[in-house]
Amino acid sequence: MTPIETVEYVAELARLKFSETEIEAFAEQFQGILSYIHTIEELDLEGVEPLTNITEMSNVFREDVVVPSLPLDEVLKNAPKHNESFFKVPKVL
Repeated sequence: MTPIETVEYVAELARLKFSETEIEAFAEQFQGILSYIHTIEELDLEGVEPLTNITEMSNVFREDVVVPSLPLDEVLKNAPKHNESFFKVPKVL
């Protein structure tokens, strides 16, 4: 299948319409991508560890410790509307 036929086929699957100029441009880009992939395939990667993370860092989690916070009445005094221990807010939908 030629690059132009491939672009036309993928466009048909995606239900997209392209002009001839666009199809030719996409086919050229597609050829460039395939050429780059072939270049990568030719690389000797023997002994190269797979990359799982760009940085050498890993997640560092802290201990989850419950600490005292503001008293409920102090928190609710700043709310224009509240109901027992909840803020009342306007409906979004």
